[in-house]
Amino acid sequence: MTSDDAIDPIFSPAPAPGLCVRIMDLSGANGSDPIEVVTGFGSLGHANTFARRYVRDSLERCRMPGMSADEVVAAWFAFGEDAEVEGGAEGAVWRTETELHDFAARALEDGAEQRDWRMLDPRRDGADAPFALHDGLDDEEDEEDDADEEEDADAEDEA
Repeated sequence: MTSDDAIDPIFSPAPAPGLCVRIMDLSGANGSDPIEVVTGFGSLGHANTFARRYVRDSLERCRMPGMSADEVVAAWFAFGEDAEVEGGAEGAVWRTETELHDFAARALEDGAEQRDWRMLDPRRDGADAPFALHDGLDDEEDEEDDADEEEDADAEDEA
């Protein structure tokens, strides 16, 4: 194998051993156990960013129009989900408490990148992932479905 044939580790990092994010249900429905443990992160930075965005999205889903920052925090503790990074060096892992009140004070829009934890989810890589982001159709079937939808839309426009 030549150096040109090698896969650049930036684009395909090996999962960091022992690194995970525990998703905790703050409503207490699951007790002190996580509702899921996400593994497969390529680095501590990857896990930290995933956890930060996951918490931010959870907090924003608890926010209602007109709520004060304190009310948003109270709603998050009652109905939200926390994300705890484990396996990194002490002091290097992201902690919710460092930004929770800042998050509550500044609302984000639904499509904000700071909420998009899904694009960082290591489970989305590969068809055998526990929750793969695909519809199970091969590319030919997808193209046929797209063509059928365009024909239906054209027929409706003509009617």
